[in-house]
Amino acid sequence: MKRIYEPAAYGPQGACFWADTVPPDDWPTLPGPRHTEVAVIGGGFTGLSAALHLAQDGVGVTVLEADHAGYGASGRNGGFCCLGGAKASGASLRRSYGAKGLKDWRATEKAAINTVAGLIEAHGINADSHSEGETLIAHNARAFEKLKAGVEETQTDYGVTPRLIEMEDMAAEGLGGPFFGALTTPLGFALNPRKYHAGLARAAQSAGATLHAHSPVTSLKNNGTWRLQTPHGTLTADRVLLATNGYSSEDLPDWLRGRYLPVQSSVIVTEPLSDARKAAQGWTSHQMAYDTRFLLHYFRLMPDNRFLFGMRGGLTARPGSQAAISRKIRADFTQMFPGWRDVALTHEWAGLVCLMASLTPFAGPVPGHPSLFAGMGYHGNGVAMASHTGMILADLMQGKAPRAPLPEAMRHPPRRFPLGRFRRALLAPAYATASLFDL
Repeated sequence: MKRIYEPAAYGPQGACFWADTVPPDDWPTLPGPRHTEVAVIGGGFTGLSAALHLAQDGVGVTVLEADHAGYGASGRNGGFCCLGGAKASGASLRRSYGAKGLKDWRATEKAAINTVAGLIEAHGINADSHSEGETLIAHNARAFEKLKAGVEETQTDYGVTPRLIEMEDMAAEGLGGPFFGALTTPLGFALNPRKYHAGLARAAQSAGATLHAHSPVTSLKNNGTWRLQTPHGTLTADRVLLATNGYSSEDLPDWLRGRYLPVQSSVIVTEPLSDARKAAQGWTSHQMAYDTRFLLHYFRLMPDNRFLFGMRGGLTARPGSQAAISRKIRADFTQMFPGWRDVALTHEWAGLVCLMASLTPFAGPVPGHPSLFAGMGYHGNGVAMASHTGMILADLMQGKAPRAPLPEAMRHPPRRFPLGRFRRALLAPAYATASLFDL
């Protein structure tokens, strides 16, 4: 594999809280030569959703996961099933795809949330779901004025009425802190991503999909039939889906080279907080929330009263960089929630999210590679959008019209970033500029 981060970025990165909440449930290694109609590379939300829907349609499908079940971003994220999936602004989407293109994208954001809710209900997945929509918290007075100015746009884009919370009302809402107001949009919910992932896996297996872990694809070639080489066996397939997102390799296939940019995200989780602890800070709400910074923080009180707090990660996976971001996340947490300055942290980990040069996801056939498809680029909001994308790709791979509309914003194959394998160098100036806007 040819990956652009240091090996530590792809290896174990701290004690992930979610791993403690599900029984050990790994999948067997690919045992030897096998053939399948559809091979899926990557066992995250995209791959499992595609496998589930393909299997339900009677298609033979085999998933190859490089490491253990739930290893990548799907088992390590913040658990926000919410609007998003693109970093492109509404104005940018309108310029690129027109008013209809923007409308279609907004409808897809909503549909993606409903896809996850439908999967949870249909397959009886206990994912510890909670939170009535998502709350965006203003980090300064100027940001709150922008929130107020955007209420009408939210109503137009999503067909719902968001609720403004003035600064003086934040404490009564259980949202105490050095904040300047908030806006709650009644779409989305929080969940335990590892429980959701495990439930999707069980559903896919029950439908007839075959799941293999510890089976990294080391070579991908097409000589009339796709041939996927792993350390312990070879899988041949009629069609292949690339579902590796931020954990992709530059040479699987070469087409991927330079077309995605993984960035690190870091998360901490506290010990369970007593009622007295919560009252001391003034945060008692179980709403999932994030702030208005460009380099945003995301956070929520979970059902067991632990508090999850996340933010961007380091620029490298070298020990010094990881130590610096560990200090940074603790400092930011303390600044925003000073009443919890001495609360014990029980878990800290990092993982990779995936950016695209267009700032929009991609779902569809890979140009110049017959019978090869890809779904990727969810910009840190993959719980909903990856699950939805996998469902759409299951139809596209069968030559069927997708059961959910595929917006124009997701149809265009991703272009390459500047600087090739050195494209991580783009992040430092971008982060520095964003920090200035966050003052």
